[in-house]
Amino acid sequence: MKSMTGYGYGEQTADFGSLSVELRGYNSRFLELNINLPSSLMVFEQPIREYLADHCERGKVEVTVRLRELVSESEVVVDTPMALSYYKALQELSAALGLGETPRLATIVSMEGVLQVEKKRDPERYRPYLNQALEEAMRQFEAQRAREGEATAEDILRHVGTIETSLATVQTHAPQLEEHIKKNLRQRFQEVMGDLVDENRILTETAVLLMKYTISEEISRLMTHLKEFRRELKENPAPGKKLDFLCQEMNREVNTIGSKSPLIEVSQAVVAMKDALENIREQLRNVE
Repeated sequence: MKSMTGYGYGEQTADFGSLSVELRGYNSRFLELNINLPSSLMVFEQPIREYLADHCERGKVEVTVRLRELVSESEVVVDTPMALSYYKALQELSAALGLGETPRLATIVSMEGVLQVEKKRDPERYRPYLNQALEEAMRQFEAQRAREGEATAEDILRHVGTIETSLATVQTHAPQLEEHIKKNLRQRFQEVMGDLVDENRILTETAVLLMKYTISEEISRLMTHLKEFRRELKENPAPGKKLDFLCQEMNREVNTIGSKSPLIEVSQAVVAMKDALENIREQLRNVE
């Protein structure tokens, strides 16, 4: 089990400077990837997205890539035809105004488009450094998620134990529930019919009520769900969605048990199970 929250940082240095990758993970029902790249490295957005999708099942993951260059690999380019056009236009303007001035170089180069700065970058140059920084960040990210996931799993198992203990209490009192139904039904018949009680009628009505109010099926299904829950928690590396579904099913069975039983001991056990399930579902919001 892994937590969806985590942090990782990787950095690589080279002759051009340094390149760093920072990963941050947050809770989310689905996989959301937010990738922030310098414009010169935008070509790597899709490979990074695919890499993250291979490592994360769900959660919001923010990736920030920073490129720090020691020397700017740029080249100043002169647009000579543009400069000549400005020069001729300024000469014509000077003549038209009767100024007789010759356009100065400083004026020409200040015109838009005469001088252009072109950055000479080959994105492939950064690929190996980006990959290494990303892998280091992911190692840290995964390690923290695994640590938090282990702690969460321990807490979840503690609550599962509470449910199992409470279910054992319910099982212990299940026979009392049947006796309670039989006793109450017999008393009602006697109150209405007195000595004219029909024993066969009592047995028939008791059987009907036992079929309606017995909790043996709910206990059996709840035990099955608990067994499946433990198996998923142990074997599934990303069990969050399946465990949440099992919690819903268990909650359904627990509610049914609570609605059927008037025994205070069973009601108390039901409250304990519902509280444990709520705590488990709260924890499952933090894991894959």
